[in-house]
Amino acid sequence: MSLILDDADRALAAAAPLFAEIDAKTILWLLDGAAVTTHPDGGLLFSRGDPADRFFVVLAGRVNLFALTENGDQSIIEVIETGHSFAEGAIFANARFPLNGDVAAGTRLLEIPASGFLKRLSERPDLTAKLLASLARWQRRLMSEIADLKGRSPVQRLGSFLLALAASAPRDGAAATVTLPLTKSELASRIGITPESLSRAVNRLKPLGVTTHGRRFVIADPDALRRFCGAE
Repeated sequence: MSLILDDADRALAAAAPLFAEIDAKTILWLLDGAAVTTHPDGGLLFSRGDPADRFFVVLAGRVNLFALTENGDQSIIEVIETGHSFAEGAIFANARFPLNGDVAAGTRLLEIPASGFLKRLSERPDLTAKLLASLARWQRRLMSEIADLKGRSPVQRLGSFLLALAASAPRDGAAATVTLPLTKSELASRIGITPESLSRAVNRLKPLGVTTHGRRFVIADPDALRRFCGAE
């Protein structure tokens, strides 16, 4: 279902890193014609190779960008959270989505039609350089993250992921409690390990004071976990 963009959604979209170097008035002009779509049941948003006729900002919920292995299994490449844009690179490149996109149940998206957006950019060539600079920063961050994962053990990969969540999690003294935004199988794919390796990694974190109850993890000593993961 499509909805008209309200003031709160405009503000959230304008705060997306993609638009970091563009003033608020210009952002609203670029977003003219965008609409909010709701996905109460979740599901596939687009498939690899589909025409990239739009891009998105997550207003609530999350989106998994994934590739399919030769066996047909999902390999999650990126998890897009609230306040972030995605698929914009495709409208500048070959106009085809390079990955598959799957939305979680309850997700709300801002969909920006590519045709109108690109037409406005053609009227303001100076904006294109600013947007491409933002995309380049995102790509460098993603490549750095992938390289970092390859250099860590499965236990360290899990610990690092939990620490990233803990950065904005509520604290009870020194301890931090985090709730996974993914299923455990999705998490395994996200950090590049098998579900079996994830189970072993969870058990190996227990001596470091990390306990789990379903998707909820309690990190008793984040500093100790940080040292173990080599994050200091």
